[in-house]
Amino acid sequence: MRRIDELHLEHPFAGARMLARLLRRESIPVGRRHVRTLMKRMGIEALYGRPNTSRKHAAHKIWPYLLRDRTIDRANQVWALDTSYIPMARGFVYLTAVVDWASRKVLAHRVAITLESCHAVEALEEAFAKYGTPEIVNTDQGSQFTATEFTDAVLDRGIQLSMDGKGSWRDNVFVERLWRSVKYEEVYLKAYDSVSHARRSIANDLTWYNQRQPHSSLADQTTDEAYFATLPAIKSAA
Repeated sequence: MRRIDELHLEHPFAGARMLARLLRRESIPVGRRHVRTLMKRMGIEALYGRPNTSRKHAAHKIWPYLLRDRTIDRANQVWALDTSYIPMARGFVYLTAVVDWASRKVLAHRVAITLESCHAVEALEEAFAKYGTPEIVNTDQGSQFTATEFTDAVLDRGIQLSMDGKGSWRDNVFVERLWRSVKYEEVYLKAYDSVSHARRSIANDLTWYNQRQPHSSLADQTTDEAYFATLPAIKSAA
């Protein structure tokens, strides 16, 4: 599963058949059916560099994508939420992050053992408390983001809700770059021996990501610097 995760980051278009072939070339004997089973367990699928939060829940409403051709150039204009699979020494967890679209700053995050909507709501509520409210919250179509608990947390504050459609993950590519950074610079270098270990270590890495790491896409600013430089005024949390 760890190697599948690495290959999936490198080749997000690869399905179970191609991944099985790549693994066999590395002397890992595995069939495509077993790879497909592991992919479902991990929550990843071909063409999406994200977890299976993109899988729809039949009973949940899907909201339209609002960001196509929109210029996003200031803090608190759009926030994005996404979730990624995080391998540990034994087992795995999920990391959900709230990211300011313009500055790439990670506003809040949660590490959890399930994809329940409560974890996404907790992260979002923490971001509201610290940074006010955005104009739009963008997510994929995952069941925890389409759940009433989550959509109410957004809409009850007068925030517009936007959801990626099939094939639109490239519009959210900066979040995929965040996952790549977290995994290659933190997760893959360590073997977390517990959920608490994962939480502590990932929190430290995201603090570094926000406060110390220069980003070429931000003219070598940190995400903190870019966020506060483009923030008109922090709204009071409702």
